[in-house]
Amino acid sequence: MSNNSITMALAGNPNAGKTTLFNRLTGARQHVGNYPGITVAHKEGHFTQDDQKVTLTDLPGTYSLTAYSVEEIVTRDFLTTQKPDVVINIVDASNIERNLYLTTQFLEMGVPLIIALNMIDVAKDRGIEIQSQKLAELLGVTVVPIVARSGEGTEELIRQAINVAKSDKIWTSRDISYGDDLDEVLMEIITLINESSFLVNNYNPRFTGIKYLEHDDQMLTKGQEADPLLAKKLEQTVGSISDHLLKTMDVYPEAIIADHRYGFIKSIVRQGVMTHAFDIDRLYTSDKIDKVLTNRLLGPLFMLAILFGLYQFTFSWSELPVTWMEGLFGWLGGIVENTLPEGMLKSMIISGVIDGVGGVLGFVPLIMFMFFGIAVLEDSGYLARVAFMMDRVFRIFGLHGSSVMPFIVSGGIAGGCAVPGVMATRTLRSPKERMATLLTVPFMNCGAKVPVLILLIGAFFSDHKAMYMFLFTMLAWLVALLAAKFLRMTVLKGESTPFVMELPPYRFPTLQGLLIHTWERTWQYIKKAGTVILAISILLWALMTFPGLQESDRLTFQTERDKITSTYPKTVQEEIQNITAEITLLSADAAELLEKLRKIDQNESAAALRNSVAGKIGRFFEPVSSYAGFDWKTNIAMLGGFAAKEVIISTLGTVYSMGEIESDDAGTLGQRLVKDPNWNSVVAISALIFIMFYAPCFVTVVCIAKEASWKWAFFSMAFNTGFAFLASVAVFQIGTFFG
Repeated sequence: MSNNSITMALAGNPNAGKTTLFNRLTGARQHVGNYPGITVAHKEGHFTQDDQKVTLTDLPGTYSLTAYSVEEIVTRDFLTTQKPDVVINIVDASNIERNLYLTTQFLEMGVPLIIALNMIDVAKDRGIEIQSQKLAELLGVTVVPIVARSGEGTEELIRQAINVAKSDKIWTSRDISYGDDLDEVLMEIITLINESSFLVNNYNPRFTGIKYLEHDDQMLTKGQEADPLLAKKLEQTVGSISDHLLKTMDVYPEAIIADHRYGFIKSIVRQGVMTHAFDIDRLYTSDKIDKVLTNRLLGPLFMLAILFGLYQFTFSWSELPVTWMEGLFGWLGGIVENTLPEGMLKSMIISGVIDGVGGVLGFVPLIMFMFFGIAVLEDSGYLARVAFMMDRVFRIFGLHGSSVMPFIVSGGIAGGCAVPGVMATRTLRSPKERMATLLTVPFMNCGAKVPVLILLIGAFFSDHKAMYMFLFTMLAWLVALLAAKFLRMTVLKGESTPFVMELPPYRFPTLQGLLIHTWERTWQYIKKAGTVILAISILLWALMTFPGLQESDRLTFQTERDKITSTYPKTVQEEIQNITAEITLLSADAAELLEKLRKIDQNESAAALRNSVAGKIGRFFEPVSSYAGFDWKTNIAMLGGFAAKEVIISTLGTVYSMGEIESDDAGTLGQRLVKDPNWNSVVAISALIFIMFYAPCFVTVVCIAKEASWKWAFFSMAFNTGFAFLASVAVFQIGTFFG
């Protein structure tokens, strides 16, 4: 502990309210979810209590400190290497026995500890009363009842935590008996550890001994690196007792340790710590709701109805704000058009920035409404039920129930991101199930794809936007599951593993929490549009601008202008030359001449675009892409989408402001596409299929490489793009055949 700041760590089971408390104390914009595994790395925040500065770290939700999952490893490593001044253990008062299992391991670890007994309101509703003072006496640590969602008791918690951090108490390991056989071996191991100072800088000797008995892989590796001879001796000692227990009791040491921990917890709880006001077997409100919402027959129907309702809400409420945003960027384009002189700078600002990035930012209101709806589903606890119900389906396709969360995080209800989805696969313990999940989560409709889907659906299927969005979401799930089944039957053969999941109680989301979650995700979208998308849009504008037309071609267009102009009287020519922004009325001849000159300008722009670097690349692929209905201009946008899917919109905006269609008259990008003879509803569906399923964005590819290998990253790009193109060709050819 420094003189100025105290370091605290929040630790506890998933769904115990840990991150909710973190947000309340620090004001940090961290997402709160009602399902396990939402926090994959610790987050840090700062606040001041009674003039005392506090640095607070939110650790991943975990049930144990044995290194079975990434959450357990992250939590344990932080506590042993960073050594916070105090650990605040969040315990769910309505599930106290299960939550105290982690508490016993903190006690064995010997960390400075205080217990935050959270959700006492939920416990009270269930007829459970916890005597916090009695619990504190029996465990030997401070216990403070709180309600993290409302803030009740949180100030007292922090005051007590500061007192613990500042106290001179020497924290030692709490001794829990594991039976005569294990206790005797454990004392022998502790003696050997103390004699050699084995791993004592980071771990309490008793804790190290217990981890050896539990055959903790990470601890065994650390031991072999620190002292190979002693590590081997400890492993032999553990091996002997393991063999003895298997022969005499047919059980492993870790099972005995778990049983005795729960026995210790029961002995604590039964000493007047917990009482029930009424029958503990009665159905609580959440259980009654689940009888309907997770019913085998009705549950999936409600799930589909809720999803469709989400899209109906999103499109209905966002229509007017989206129109305002389109008008805003149209107004900005008009100002630049009438202010800046003709030249490269004007072209870049209008075509590269306003029509490019503006096309992406125009969907901000819609994205915001969608994120708000998803936040309601998450914070209420319903998404955990979606995962529970989807497990039945996932097993058919060779995936694990825990694969549901990576799919949802990646955009299973549209609007997620494949990067955290790929990272969330770390919680899967089966390597082949993990790899199958990792390779198929990019098929989901992430937040980058959503604006592109909305653009094309809004342009070509405007009367049924919610229905088409719903159908394409269902299609993403179906294709991802079929792809997973294909992988599990070929390159990733193996048995499926069982799935166990805790369903948190339903809760009314707080308005503050919903606004934080909505703004956090929306801001990420805006930030990406203002940085990555802006840079790529300007780069693509340059590729679509240079090298430009050759001098001879420019002279040809100029000659054509001069020839047409010369056929009109001099007074008409002067009327055209003296045109200003304020002049709105022209003679019939002048208007006719102006229209002819604009047509030549459009043809010149189109020729320049075709001759640009991007144009040549797009035309190079056109003989093949035409089978899917994509012309060379669409190819440019699709190639840009390899970097980030939002770039498809910005590139189309740039292409159609530099190409054949006059941007001043064409209206929004969607209207420009509808007017283009190369686009129709069949091409739109073909493009939607390709965009949904072709190669993940560059950042996701890098993430796959880090989580697996570059071999699998390249496989993902090739497999996804190949499948997407074949599917698009099939859609276009069949659609064209039937007219």
